[in-house]
Amino acid sequence: MLYPVIRKIFFGLPAEDAHYFAMNAMRKACAWPLSANMVRSLYQFEHSLLRRNLFGLQFKNPVGLGAGFDKNAIYLTELEALGFGFVEIGTVTPQPQPGNDKPRLFRLPADKALINRMGFNNNGVKAIRGRLAAWRGMRSKGPNKLLVGGNIGKNKVTPNEDAWKDYEICFTELFDYVDYFVVNVSSPNTPGLRELQEKDSLRKILGHLQNINQGMATPKPLLLKIAPDLTNSQLDDIVELAYEVKLSGLVATNTTISRQALQTPANKVEAIGAGGLSGKPLQSRATEVVQYLSKQSNGGIPLIASGGIFTGADAQEKLDAGASLVQVWTGFIYEGPGIAKNICKFLAKH
Repeated sequence: MLYPVIRKIFFGLPAEDAHYFAMNAMRKACAWPLSANMVRSLYQFEHSLLRRNLFGLQFKNPVGLGAGFDKNAIYLTELEALGFGFVEIGTVTPQPQPGNDKPRLFRLPADKALINRMGFNNNGVKAIRGRLAAWRGMRSKGPNKLLVGGNIGKNKVTPNEDAWKDYEICFTELFDYVDYFVVNVSSPNTPGLRELQEKDSLRKILGHLQNINQGMATPKPLLLKIAPDLTNSQLDDIVELAYEVKLSGLVATNTTISRQALQTPANKVEAIGAGGLSGKPLQSRATEVVQYLSKQSNGGIPLIASGGIFTGADAQEKLDAGASLVQVWTGFIYEGPGIAKNICKFLAKH
C-alpha cells in the first residue's frame, strides 16, 4: 500500500533518474546479509507449483524481468531478493556506447505506459562479463537461485552486413557467465536494427551463433526476441527459421512503434517523438503474437511472453495463450517491488 505514495515521488523526477535512484536505494538496502534477508522475506514467494523446467534450466518461478532494466548487470543481487525467477541483462554490445541523447525515457501515466529510445546504452561486453563473473562468485556462497539471460545486440556504428560479428563477440564473451542467450534484433531505437528480422539476415546471425554454440561442450539455450509489429507472414518466417536453426525459444514481444488508442493527448505523444512503447497498450497485441506463434508451431517452440503484464491475471493470460514464462518491465515501474511476489501468489493459487 505504500508504493503508490512512493511512486508519486518518483514520478516527480525525470524517468531515467528515478530508475537509478530507486535501484541504488535498493542496492543499499541489500548491502548486508541481514538486510538482504529482510528484503527476501518481504518480497519472495516460493511454491512447488511455480517451478519450471525449460531449456534444460530450473526456474524457481516463471516471472522474469525483461532486458533493459539492468543493462549492465549491476543489480542482480537486489533483483533476486525481490523474487524474480530470472533476469535478462543487457542489451549488451561489444563496445561501450552511451545510447541516444537524453531525455530518452518517458512516462505515459494515463496509459500505464512508457516510451523509451535508450539506444542500447551499456558498458560494453568486457565490463559486463567481469561484473557477471564477480556476481557468480558471490552467488555460489548464498541462497541465490536467480537465472540470468544475456540479451545481446550490435553496436550502432556496426553496419548490418557485419552485425553477425558483433553478436558473435557478445556470445563468446558471455558464454560462461549467463544461463541462456537472447538475440535482440527487434529494438526500434538502433537505426536499421529491425531490418535484421528479415529471414535471410536472421538466418546468417542465428545460424552462425548456433554453429558456435553446438561446438561447445554444453551448449546454451539460444532464443530470439521479436517485435510486436511483425505481420503474420513475417511471424510464419520466424517459426520456420526457429525450427531450421533449432532455436530454444522466442521472446514475444519487444516494444512497439504503434501509437494507436492511447489516452495520453496526441500533442504530448508527438512531443515525445520516436521510441518504443511498452506497458498496458501493448498487452493485447503481445498476447495475440504469443497465441499466433503457439498455434503456428503447434506448441513446439517455448515462448517467453512480455508486454503489458502488471498483475497475476495478466501473466495468466499470457500463459493461457501458450507462453511458458513471462517477463515484466513497465509493470515493475507502475506496480512496484512487490510485482513478482503478487504475480507468483496469483499463479500458485490459480
